[in-house]
Amino acid sequence: MRSNTVIFLLVLSGVCLSLAQTTFEDCCFKYVKKHIRRTQKLAVDYRRQVVDGGCNIPATIFTLRGGRLLCADPQERWVVHLMKRLDKRDRHVHAKLKTLYRS
Repeated sequence: MRSNTVIFLLVLSGVCLSLAQTTFEDCCFKYVKKHIRRTQKLAVDYRRQVVDGGCNIPATIFTLRGGRLLCADPQERWVVHLMKRLDKRDRHVHAKLKTLYRS
């Protein structure tokens, strides 16, 4: 009985460590230093990072074509503009898809 408890605790701690590592790897620790105009053309999606656990700065993480990630300061004007542009594009695409499926 005692060995079962020890094995269970070892497995549980291993799972907790692997989950913590995954969260840690998904965090931005610094922002890009300057805005590159080409980023606006390459950005396909974004997500917001909030301050919690291992993530110590708020950030907007853009996904670029090819899967590269770019961390930006969410208070920068160009970041807000690009987020709005991506949201507008997504709304437009979803509206088009709805129209296609209704036909």
